[in-house]
Amino acid sequence: MAANKVLVVGTGALGTLFAARLAAAGAQVTVLGTWPEALEALNKAGAQVEGKPPRPVFATNNPAACAPADLALVLVKSWQTERAARQLTDCLAPDGLAVSLQNGLGNDTLLSGTLGLRRVSAGVTTLGATLTAPGVVRLAGTGPVWLEERPRLDALASLLAEAGFPVERAADIRPRQWGKLVINAAINPLTAILRLPNGGLLTDPLARPLLGGLAREAASVAEALGVALPFAGPERAAEEVAGRTAANHSSMLRDILRGAPTEVEAINGAVVREGQALGLPVPLNWLVRGLVLSRRHLSPDELADMVRLKQPVSGGIGCEEV
Repeated sequence: MAANKVLVVGTGALGTLFAARLAAAGAQVTVLGTWPEALEALNKAGAQVEGKPPRPVFATNNPAACAPADLALVLVKSWQTERAARQLTDCLAPDGLAVSLQNGLGNDTLLSGTLGLRRVSAGVTTLGATLTAPGVVRLAGTGPVWLEERPRLDALASLLAEAGFPVERAADIRPRQWGKLVINAAINPLTAILRLPNGGLLTDPLARPLLGGLAREAASVAEALGVALPFAGPERAAEEVAGRTAANHSSMLRDILRGAPTEVEAINGAVVREGQALGLPVPLNWLVRGLVLSRRHLSPDELADMVRLKQPVSGGIGCEEV
Protein backbone atom coordinates (compact mmCIF):
# COMPACT_ATOMS: atom_id res chain seq x y z
CA MET A 1 0.00 0.00 0.00
CA ALA A 2 1.44 3.35 -1.04
CA ALA A 3 1.79 5.33 2.16
CA ASN A 4 1.54 8.76 0.53
CA LYS A 5 -1.37 8.22 -1.88
CA VAL A 6 -4.89 8.68 -0.53
CA LEU A 7 -8.32 8.75 -2.13
CA VAL A 8 -10.84 10.89 -0.24
CA VAL A 9 -14.43 10.01 -1.11
CA GLY A 10 -16.60 13.06 -0.47
CA THR A 11 -16.36 16.81 -1.07
CA GLY A 12 -18.18 18.00 2.04
CA ALA A 13 -16.75 19.51 5.20
CA LEU A 14 -14.85 16.50 6.52
CA GLY A 15 -13.75 15.38 3.06
CA THR A 16 -12.30 18.83 2.42
CA LEU A 17 -10.65 18.94 5.86
CA PHE A 18 -8.94 15.58 5.44
CA ALA A 19 -7.92 16.36 1.87
CA ALA A 20 -6.36 19.69 2.85
CA ARG A 21 -4.47 18.39 5.86
CA LEU A 22 -3.21 15.25 4.16
CA ALA A 23 -2.04 17.25 1.14
CA ALA A 24 -0.27 19.69 3.49
CA ALA A 25 1.55 16.70 5.00
CA GLY A 26 2.87 15.74 1.57
CA ALA A 27 0.32 13.12 0.56
CA GLN A 28 -0.82 12.77 -3.03
CA VAL A 29 -4.57 13.31 -2.58
CA THR A 30 -7.34 12.49 -5.01
CA VAL A 31 -10.89 13.54 -4.17
CA LEU A 32 -13.83 11.64 -5.63
CA GLY A 33 -17.22 13.36 -5.54
CA THR A 34 -20.30 14.45 -7.43
CA TRP A 35 -20.76 18.12 -6.45
CA PRO A 36 -19.69 20.08 -9.56
CA GLU A 37 -18.94 23.36 -7.76
CA ALA A 38 -16.70 21.63 -5.22
CA LEU A 39 -14.85 19.62 -7.86
CA GLU A 40 -14.19 22.77 -9.86
CA ALA A 41 -13.03 24.72 -6.79
CA LEU A 42 -10.75 21.90 -5.59
CA ASN A 43 -9.08 21.57 -8.97
CA LYS A 44 -8.75 25.32 -9.46
CA ALA A 45 -7.73 26.51 -5.99
CA GLY A 46 -7.03 23.37 -3.95
CA ALA A 47 -8.43 22.26 -0.60
CA GLN A 48 -8.18 24.84 2.16
CA VAL A 49 -8.64 25.02 5.92
CA GLU A 50 -9.47 28.62 6.84
CA GLY A 51 -6.37 30.42 8.05
CA LYS A 52 -4.07 28.03 6.18
CA PRO A 53 -2.80 28.12 2.60
CA PRO A 54 -4.74 26.04 0.07
CA ARG A 55 -3.23 22.71 -0.89
CA PRO A 56 -3.35 21.20 -4.39
CA VAL A 57 -5.45 18.08 -4.89
CA PHE A 58 -6.88 16.30 -7.89
CA ALA A 59 -10.70 16.13 -7.85
CA THR A 60 -12.90 14.10 -10.16
CA ASN A 61 -16.35 12.55 -10.52
CA ASN A 62 -14.93 9.65 -12.52
CA PRO A 63 -14.03 6.57 -10.44
CA ALA A 64 -11.88 5.23 -13.28
CA ALA A 65 -9.62 8.27 -12.93
CA CYS A 66 -8.87 7.21 -9.34
CA ALA A 67 -7.84 3.63 -10.08
CA PRO A 68 -6.07 1.80 -8.69
CA ALA A 69 -6.67 3.24 -5.21
CA ASP A 70 -4.84 1.44 -2.44
CA LEU A 71 -6.39 3.48 0.36
CA ALA A 72 -9.73 5.30 0.42
CA LEU A 73 -11.19 7.40 3.22
CA VAL A 74 -14.98 7.35 2.93
CA LEU A 75 -16.38 10.67 4.21
CA VAL A 76 -19.72 10.99 2.43
CA LYS A 77 -23.06 11.32 4.19
CA SER A 78 -24.51 7.99 5.32
CA TRP A 79 -27.30 8.11 2.74
CA GLN A 80 -24.63 8.34 0.02
CA THR A 81 -22.77 5.20 1.15
CA GLU A 82 -24.29 2.85 -1.40
CA ARG A 83 -23.27 5.17 -4.21
CA ALA A 84 -19.76 5.44 -2.77
CA ALA A 85 -19.55 1.64 -2.65
CA ARG A 86 -20.45 1.43 -6.33
CA GLN A 87 -17.85 4.07 -7.18
CA LEU A 88 -15.19 2.23 -5.21
CA THR A 89 -15.98 -0.96 -7.08
CA ASP A 90 -14.52 0.74 -10.14
CA CYS A 91 -11.41 2.19 -8.53
CA LEU A 92 -10.36 0.40 -5.31
CA ALA A 93 -7.42 -1.91 -5.91
CA PRO A 94 -8.05 -5.65 -5.41
CA ASP A 95 -5.96 -5.49 -2.23
CA GLY A 96 -7.01 -1.92 -1.38
CA LEU A 97 -8.75 -0.79 1.78
CA ALA A 98 -11.72 1.56 2.25
CA VAL A 99 -11.93 3.16 5.71
CA SER A 100 -15.31 4.57 6.74
CA LEU A 101 -15.10 7.61 9.04
CA GLN A 102 -18.80 8.43 8.68
CA ASN A 103 -21.60 9.23 11.08
CA GLY A 104 -24.02 6.59 12.31
CA LEU A 105 -24.07 2.81 12.15
CA GLY A 106 -24.09 0.44 9.21
CA ASN A 107 -21.88 2.27 6.74
CA ASP A 108 -19.08 -0.31 6.93
CA THR A 109 -21.66 -3.08 6.48
CA LEU A 110 -22.99 -1.44 3.32
CA LEU A 111 -19.46 -1.00 1.97
CA SER A 112 -18.54 -4.59 2.83
CA GLY A 113 -21.61 -5.91 1.01
CA THR A 114 -20.19 -4.50 -2.22
CA LEU A 115 -16.42 -4.52 -1.65
CA GLY A 116 -16.00 -7.51 0.65
CA LEU A 117 -15.10 -7.65 4.34
CA ARG A 118 -11.35 -7.83 3.70
CA ARG A 119 -11.36 -4.47 1.90
CA VAL A 120 -13.35 -2.44 4.46
CA SER A 121 -12.47 -1.04 7.86
CA ALA A 122 -14.56 1.02 10.27
CA GLY A 123 -13.18 4.07 12.00
CA VAL A 124 -14.49 6.98 14.06
CA THR A 125 -13.73 10.67 14.06
CA THR A 126 -15.11 13.25 16.48
CA LEU A 127 -13.72 16.19 14.52
CA GLY A 128 -16.13 18.99 13.67
CA ALA A 129 -15.92 21.04 10.49
CA THR A 130 -18.06 23.55 8.61
CA LEU A 131 -17.88 24.10 4.88
CA THR A 132 -17.75 27.86 4.27
CA ALA A 133 -17.40 27.63 0.48
CA PRO A 134 -16.75 24.86 -2.03
CA GLY A 135 -13.27 23.57 -1.21
CA VAL A 136 -12.93 25.72 1.93
CA VAL A 137 -13.56 24.45 5.46
CA ARG A 138 -13.48 25.85 8.98
CA LEU A 139 -12.39 23.60 11.83
CA ALA A 140 -15.26 23.51 14.35
CA GLY A 141 -14.10 20.95 16.89
CA THR A 142 -11.12 18.78 17.67
CA GLY A 143 -10.90 15.14 18.63
CA PRO A 144 -9.07 11.92 17.82
CA VAL A 145 -9.42 9.68 14.81
CA TRP A 146 -9.96 6.10 15.94
CA LEU A 147 -8.75 3.28 13.67
CA GLU A 148 -8.93 -0.46 14.05
CA GLU A 149 -5.84 -2.24 15.30
CA ARG A 150 -4.97 -3.81 11.96
CA PRO A 151 -1.45 -3.91 10.47
CA ARG A 152 -2.83 -2.71 7.14
CA LEU A 153 -3.79 0.57 8.81
CA ASP A 154 -0.33 1.34 10.22
CA ALA A 155 0.64 3.48 7.22
CA LEU A 156 -2.62 5.43 7.40
CA ALA A 157 -2.18 6.02 11.14
CA SER A 158 1.30 7.42 10.55
CA LEU A 159 0.13 9.64 7.70
CA LEU A 160 -2.80 11.01 9.70
CA ALA A 161 -0.48 11.77 12.62
CA GLU A 162 1.88 13.63 10.27
CA ALA A 163 -1.13 15.62 9.05
CA GLY A 164 -1.94 16.76 12.58
CA PHE A 165 -4.74 14.36 13.43
CA PRO A 166 -4.58 12.75 16.88
CA VAL A 167 -4.78 9.02 16.17
CA GLU A 168 -5.92 6.24 18.51
CA ARG A 169 -6.17 2.52 17.81
CA ALA A 170 -8.71 -0.01 19.06
CA ALA A 171 -8.98 -3.78 18.75
CA ASP A 172 -12.78 -3.35 18.94
CA ILE A 173 -14.08 -0.17 17.34
CA ARG A 174 -17.71 -0.68 18.46
CA PRO A 175 -17.41 1.17 21.80
CA ARG A 176 -16.16 4.25 19.94
CA GLN A 177 -18.85 3.92 17.26
CA TRP A 178 -21.60 3.67 19.86
CA GLY A 179 -20.07 6.41 21.99
CA LYS A 180 -20.30 8.80 19.07
CA LEU A 181 -23.76 7.50 18.17
CA VAL A 182 -25.12 8.16 21.67
CA ILE A 183 -23.95 11.79 21.50
CA ASN A 184 -25.19 12.33 17.95
CA ALA A 185 -28.55 10.68 18.67
CA ALA A 186 -29.10 13.15 21.51
CA ILE A 187 -27.82 16.41 20.04
CA ASN A 188 -28.41 16.25 16.29
CA PRO A 189 -32.16 15.61 16.00
CA LEU A 190 -33.09 18.06 18.74
CA THR A 191 -31.07 20.87 17.16
CA ALA A 192 -32.69 20.06 13.80
CA ILE A 193 -36.24 20.01 15.18
CA LEU A 194 -35.85 23.08 17.38
CA ARG A 195 -33.53 25.00 15.01
CA LEU A 196 -31.06 25.63 17.84
CA PRO A 197 -27.27 25.63 18.06
CA ASN A 198 -25.89 22.86 20.23
CA GLY A 199 -25.61 25.04 23.32
CA GLY A 200 -29.26 26.06 23.06
CA LEU A 201 -30.23 22.56 24.21
CA LEU A 202 -28.65 23.27 27.59
CA THR A 203 -30.30 26.61 28.26
CA ASP A 204 -33.87 25.55 27.53
CA PRO A 205 -35.49 23.79 30.52
CA LEU A 206 -37.61 21.58 28.25
CA ALA A 207 -34.98 20.64 25.66
CA ARG A 208 -32.35 19.64 28.22
CA PRO A 209 -34.31 16.71 29.71
CA LEU A 210 -34.99 15.41 26.20
CA LEU A 211 -31.27 15.58 25.44
CA GLY A 212 -30.57 13.34 28.41
CA GLY A 213 -33.44 11.01 27.62
CA LEU A 214 -32.28 10.42 24.07
CA ALA A 215 -28.74 9.72 25.26
CA ARG A 216 -29.92 7.27 27.92
CA GLU A 217 -32.08 5.37 25.43
CA ALA A 218 -29.23 4.94 22.96
CA ALA A 219 -26.88 3.92 25.77
CA SER A 220 -29.37 1.31 26.96
CA VAL A 221 -29.30 -0.29 23.50
CA ALA A 222 -25.51 -0.35 23.50
CA GLU A 223 -25.54 -1.98 26.94
CA ALA A 224 -28.02 -4.61 25.78
CA LEU A 225 -25.72 -5.39 22.86
CA GLY A 226 -22.80 -5.86 25.24
CA VAL A 227 -20.98 -2.73 24.06
CA ALA A 228 -19.08 -0.90 26.81
CA LEU A 229 -19.34 2.83 26.14
CA PRO A 230 -16.23 4.99 26.56
CA PHE A 231 -17.96 7.13 29.20
CA ALA A 232 -19.87 6.36 32.39
CA GLY A 233 -22.82 8.74 32.13
CA PRO A 234 -24.47 9.17 28.70
CA GLU A 235 -26.55 12.16 29.79
CA ARG A 236 -23.55 14.00 31.18
CA ALA A 237 -21.45 13.11 28.13
CA ALA A 238 -24.09 14.58 25.79
CA GLU A 239 -24.32 17.73 27.86
CA GLU A 240 -20.54 18.13 27.93
CA VAL A 241 -20.31 17.89 24.14
CA ALA A 242 -23.22 20.30 23.68
CA GLY A 243 -21.49 22.75 25.99
CA ARG A 244 -18.09 22.37 24.38
CA THR A 245 -19.62 22.96 20.92
CA ALA A 246 -22.23 25.47 22.08
CA ALA A 247 -21.98 27.78 19.07
CA ASN A 248 -21.95 24.98 16.49
CA HIS A 249 -24.87 24.08 14.25
CA SER A 250 -25.04 20.30 14.01
CA SER A 251 -24.69 18.66 10.62
CA MET A 252 -28.32 17.54 10.83
CA LEU A 253 -29.51 21.10 11.43
CA ARG A 254 -27.39 22.36 8.52
CA ASP A 255 -28.87 19.66 6.28
CA ILE A 256 -32.40 20.64 7.30
CA LEU A 257 -31.76 24.33 6.70
CA ARG A 258 -30.39 23.74 3.20
CA GLY A 259 -33.14 21.30 2.27
CA ALA A 260 -30.82 18.29 1.99
CA PRO A 261 -31.41 14.71 3.17
CA THR A 262 -30.30 14.06 6.74
CA GLU A 263 -28.44 11.19 8.41
CA VAL A 264 -31.23 10.55 10.90
CA GLU A 265 -31.79 6.99 9.66
CA ALA A 266 -28.16 6.07 10.33
CA ILE A 267 -28.28 7.71 13.77
CA ASN A 268 -31.66 7.65 15.53
CA GLY A 269 -33.01 5.15 13.00
CA ALA A 270 -30.16 2.80 13.92
CA VAL A 271 -31.04 3.12 17.62
CA VAL A 272 -34.68 2.33 16.81
CA ARG A 273 -33.86 -0.69 14.65
CA GLU A 274 -31.43 -2.17 17.16
CA GLY A 275 -33.85 -1.48 20.00
CA GLN A 276 -36.73 -3.14 18.18
CA ALA A 277 -34.58 -6.20 17.43
CA LEU A 278 -33.84 -6.48 21.15
CA GLY A 279 -37.41 -5.76 22.25
CA LEU A 280 -36.12 -2.66 24.00
CA PRO A 281 -38.37 0.46 23.99
CA VAL A 282 -36.70 3.60 22.61
CA PRO A 283 -39.72 5.90 22.18
CA LEU A 284 -37.84 9.20 22.22
CA ASN A 285 -35.53 8.13 19.41
CA TRP A 286 -38.57 6.84 17.51
CA LEU A 287 -40.29 10.20 17.97
CA VAL A 288 -37.43 12.46 16.89
CA ARG A 289 -36.63 10.20 13.93
CA GLY A 290 -40.17 10.73 12.65
CA LEU A 291 -40.07 14.47 13.28
CA VAL A 292 -36.80 14.90 11.41
CA LEU A 293 -38.01 12.75 8.52
CA SER A 294 -41.12 14.93 8.27
CA ARG A 295 -38.89 18.02 8.58
CA ARG A 296 -40.98 19.41 11.41
CA HIS A 297 -39.97 22.67 13.09
CA LEU A 298 -41.24 22.79 16.66
CA SER A 299 -40.84 25.12 19.59
CA PRO A 300 -39.58 23.49 22.80
CA ASP A 301 -43.11 23.76 24.24
CA GLU A 302 -44.60 21.99 21.21
CA LEU A 303 -42.00 19.24 21.40
CA ALA A 304 -42.68 18.75 25.12
CA ASP A 305 -46.40 18.43 24.36
CA MET A 306 -45.62 15.63 21.89
CA VAL A 307 -43.56 13.65 24.38
CA ARG A 308 -46.51 11.80 25.86
CA LEU A 309 -45.26 8.31 25.26
CA LYS A 310 -46.95 4.98 25.81
CA GLN A 311 -45.44 1.54 26.30
CA PRO A 312 -44.74 -0.53 23.17
CA VAL A 313 -47.36 -3.03 22.08
CA SER A 314 -46.17 -6.43 20.82
CA GLY A 315 -42.61 -5.23 20.51
CA GLY A 316 -43.53 -2.08 18.58
CA ILE A 317 -42.72 1.44 19.65
CA GLY A 318 -45.56 3.92 19.82
CA CYS A 319 -46.27 7.54 20.54
CA GLU A 320 -49.70 8.86 21.50
CA GLU A 321 -51.43 11.11 19.00
CA VAL A 322 -51.73 14.72 20.13
